[in-house]
This record gives sequence, C-alpha cells and structure tokens, in this order.
Amino acid sequence: MPIRMELDDIDLKILRELQRDGRITNVDLSERVGISAPPCLRRLRKLEEAGIIEGYRAMLNGPSLGFDLVAFCMIGLTLQSEVNLRAFADRTLEWPIVRQSWMVSGESDFLLHCVARDLLTFQDFVIDQLTAAENVDTVRTMLTIRQIKNEGAIDMSGAPASHQP
Repeated sequence: MPIRMELDDIDLKILRELQRDGRITNVDLSERVGISAPPCLRRLRKLEEAGIIEGYRAMLNGPSLGFDLVAFCMIGLTLQSEVNLRAFADRTLEWPIVRQSWMVSGESDFLLHCVARDLLTFQDFVIDQLTAAENVDTVRTMLTIRQIKNEGAIDMSGAPASHQP
C-alpha cells in the first residue's frame, strides 16, 4: 500500500517530466523543475518510497516484435466470494499472454488485456487455459482492430499542489 504524502508544485513537475522521459538524468531533471540536483534526487527517492512512482520500463512496439494480436477478455466467475476472486486474480499472474488484469464491477468480474503472436496462439490460450480454469463461467473476447491512443502517462495538468493521492 503506497504511503500517502502531500505533493507540492515541484513534486508535480518531477512527475510530469519523468512521465515524458523516464531516462532523464537527475541533473537534467533538476534543471527542468528548477531546483538543484541533490534535493531533486531526495524528492525523487521519496516519491519512489511512497509508491507514487511504481517503477520504470521501456515501452515496446509489439507488432515490430511479432506480437500482432491484442485482445480483451471479459471473464465471469461462477462464484464471486473473496476467496474465489483472489484465486482467479492469482491465476492471471501465471499467464504470460495476460499483460494486464483488472477486477471489475458490472456484467463481468475481470477484464484481461492479452497480447499474443497470432490468432491461433490466442485461441489456444482461451480454449486450453482460460475457459478451462476453475470457477470460470463465461468468457467474452474482443479482438482489437487498431490502437487509436496509447497514453500511459497520467494527466498531471489538473493536479493541485498539496494533493494527497
């Protein structure tokens, strides 16, 4: 559980700059946010320790690596007790094809974001693993046609200083 902390204008600037360029050096970051490098690094470490910055990663182009299929699966469970929900959530962690997973409200219990090399690989996953998983009642799949937007960053423009996330 992230530690709650108050964010001032400098913290928000740091977060904005890191979302634009996660590989920025501390010296360049400090110049962009208007403070010297040592306090900038201290603030950065506090944001990391508080869990506001969860990590750093490269954004890869799936199709250029041969991962051409992106799909979403809406999963309905037979039983929705906390134990059953937790068991299915844990199961999603074992499936490499599932890149992101959300427990949701509404007609489904889970929404899975899947990436596969091709349709056959995805179909095999759905039939052999997903529909065969314990307590799975319904599986509805949606194949994507084209990605329109891929904005991983959080819009910090409306975030007030002293905001508690």
